[in-house]
Amino acid sequence: MKYADLRKIDVSKYVEKKNGLTYLSWAWAVDQLLLQDSTATWEYAEPKMFGHTMMVFCTVNAFGVSRTAQLPVMNHRNQAVENPDSFQVNTAMQRCLAKAIALHGLGLYIYNGEDLPPSEEATLTDEDCETISKLALDVGTSAEKICAHFKVDALNKIPRLKYGSIMASLNKKRFVKDEGVPADS
Repeated sequence: MKYADLRKIDVSKYVEKKNGLTYLSWAWAVDQLLLQDSTATWEYAEPKMFGHTMMVFCTVNAFGVSRTAQLPVMNHRNQAVENPDSFQVNTAMQRCLAKAIALHGLGLYIYNGEDLPPSEEATLTDEDCETISKLALDVGTSAEKICAHFKVDALNKIPRLKYGSIMASLNKKRFVKDEGVPADS
């Protein structure tokens, strides 16, 4: 099995939603990984402290490739926890394991804020278009400029595979705007 095959697996039945965020069940991800590569292994590096917060690391070795993910120990609002306890660290480690498995393709699209696996033919949904339009206005650009960039006449003609990169670009502009950082920093 290759990355291209794993990324097409629909994991939507195996996700958990908490506070508007989507998480892939780590147990299901491990099960699927081992069904595809029974020799797969994973290991956790020593957590690192950043001030009073902690970052965990997990490397998954599968299909002859090692991929490492990192994740801060976070609370239910995805904010770093100061002086995390062992339960919070364990939770972060399991989420990091699911993320490292996703780096091999299984459920990676969830980290783009998408609910369904990518399709070459799928285009942005009405909900995607609304989200992009609102954020574009908030950061001082427009849906028309985004359409022009993709050489289409409407947002709903942009491939859905581009949703993550569009949102990342707009969120970067929002960060720059909110923080007052020059755009070229």
